[in-house]
Amino acid sequence: MSIVLDDLDEKMLEHFKGYVVKKDLVQKLKIGENVPVFVLEYLIANSCSTDDEEAIKKGMENVKNVLSKHYVNPEESDLIHSKIKKQGSYKIIDKISVNLDTKKDKYWAQLQNSNIKDANISDGLVSQHEKMMLGGVWAIIDMQYDPDIMIGKNIFPFVIEDIKPIQLSNFENSKFRNMRDKFSKEEWINILLRSSGIEPTAEGITDRIKMLLISRLIPLVESNFNFVEIGPRSTGKSYVFKELTPYAMLISGGQGTVAKLFVHGSTGKVGAVGQWDAVTFDEATDKLFKDRDAIPLMKDYMESGSFSRAGAGGEITGSASIILNGNINQPVETVLQNSNLFSPLSDEVNSDTAFLDRIHFYLPGWEMLKFSPKHFTKSFGFSTDFFSECLKSQRKMNYTDVIEEYFSLGAHLKQRDTKPVRKTVSGLIKLIHPNGDYTKEDIREYLEFALEMRRRVKEQLKRIGGMEFWDTNFSYIDKENQEEVFVSLPEEKSSNLIENTPLSPGNCYTATSDGDNLVLVKVEAIVTGGSGKLNISGVNNSTIKEDIKNSYNYIKANEKSLLNEKYSLKNYDISIQISNLLGANISTGIGSAVYVAILSSIFKRNLKPALAVLGNISIGGAVERSLNFTDKVSMLSENGAKTVIVPMDNLNELQDLPQTVLGETDVPLYQNNQMLMQKVILSE
Repeated sequence: MSIVLDDLDEKMLEHFKGYVVKKDLVQKLKIGENVPVFVLEYLIANSCSTDDEEAIKKGMENVKNVLSKHYVNPEESDLIHSKIKKQGSYKIIDKISVNLDTKKDKYWAQLQNSNIKDANISDGLVSQHEKMMLGGVWAIIDMQYDPDIMIGKNIFPFVIEDIKPIQLSNFENSKFRNMRDKFSKEEWINILLRSSGIEPTAEGITDRIKMLLISRLIPLVESNFNFVEIGPRSTGKSYVFKELTPYAMLISGGQGTVAKLFVHGSTGKVGAVGQWDAVTFDEATDKLFKDRDAIPLMKDYMESGSFSRAGAGGEITGSASIILNGNINQPVETVLQNSNLFSPLSDEVNSDTAFLDRIHFYLPGWEMLKFSPKHFTKSFGFSTDFFSECLKSQRKMNYTDVIEEYFSLGAHLKQRDTKPVRKTVSGLIKLIHPNGDYTKEDIREYLEFALEMRRRVKEQLKRIGGMEFWDTNFSYIDKENQEEVFVSLPEEKSSNLIENTPLSPGNCYTATSDGDNLVLVKVEAIVTGGSGKLNISGVNNSTIKEDIKNSYNYIKANEKSLLNEKYSLKNYDISIQISNLLGANISTGIGSAVYVAILSSIFKRNLKPALAVLGNISIGGAVERSLNFTDKVSMLSENGAKTVIVPMDNLNELQDLPQTVLGETDVPLYQNNQMLMQKVILSE
């Protein structure tokens, strides 16, 4: 009798038989067996890669039998020594590693759970299974006992006669790469998720969630990738680094020491960053480092993949990615209103802009689902051992220059921004297109995703560090048609009334106050072909309408200097819409925002992101001081304005602005209308 499989299960069995495992079987065994997951999955993959229900039952019994007879628990080590001695030969399951003793010109094997330190092993077995010298391999090991083997006066009786690896002892990733073209992109993404234990067809798993889940794998395929995820509990933040790979190390609160992470002061032994593919701080909201001097070393390492330590013999390099996982207990909107998205991190680093600027990728964990049993797959996925080796092998590939085939990056991306973006795109190609076969639209999708994840870092740095990090207007340019595309952040758009993307032509924000009523205002100017009419809607107050007309008439009277020969207001009808976004009773003083909106609409020029303008323009073009200045700027800043341009006559009042406002919003000055337009237009 066959179990019910879907089409993807059938294809997995067809193309990867022996390398796949039915994931629900692993969970059943894991409950009763204290055995590493990759050991269970390897045994299950070899016994149960079938759709025959009876064969699966027999296979599961075989796995249980093998574990019962041969798996060594650490507390049984003395008993195992005795059994090997009494029987002369004995079969065990254990982790075996090998080192070369150059003084004796001999290899020694070490057995982890059996607590055997110096077992004899032949050169031939070492050559056959080289991975034993790279941290060790789990295997079924044929042991022998020979008390006649002596070196000097010491007996070394334990002998490795043969091994049958449970983990892959030699690995060639050609199968992983070559079989990729047998699957569509959607199928391959679903395979990656099922191999991670997630059911991609479960309720709530959207395409966006799939990409976020897959991005957790980027640190395993991309060397020196600095990754942050902060979100609610029960979203599986650490699962990838705990269960999916033997090449990741988890560090719990406050245990990050210089010796453990970087280099031991007395022995010179290189720490975790040189030994593992990924080092994960599991609770990054708690204390990270035991030693204070670990922080500057971590900064150096995150920046360049290397560090120097006095007495350590010069510069030391490593390839481990750094992952910071932490919990957030409030809605993201609340966090953004009160502080920044790095605030949940440990106090050691949450305001250290030099540390935070080295983060390549901020995954918005608040978008993740809280997993329940329905989200865990019962289908086939790659066995963990095969999957982890496939991921590790992809670290040797490099696709960081792929973006240049189709796109260039916008002017706001500095070197510390372009590197993370390129590495993210490279990582996604390695995961989703391991055969190197991708399209322009694939790269566009990954590029926009990468820009978002790095921009999230930069936006929070702006909140913390002010105008040192002003350049967050991330974009890319299509080389084929020179179209520039700007990438926004979902949480910024949802939490602010003023959008943090380039303002389209004709749109500008301002604020008014009569001393009692503070109002957030949006000005929209629409220019169409016509005969010089001005239409005003959204306000009935004659004084406000007079402000609008003054700005319009000033442009009309000076159009030879303000507009080039192609434009004349007599050829256009201009409609001005005034919208009250927050507060009651719009007051006067919106003339400068109207002036900016009209000219940007005529010239079809985008304005800077999250822009607001204060001040008024007289009929003669003089710039008038903005009243209730501090209240207006504060209101605009609190609602998302990143730049508020203000009249020069308000210069002395800048000192009255709260530091929290100045930390989040740039407040440049303008003296005349020409200077105003230079400051608001988005540079090309």
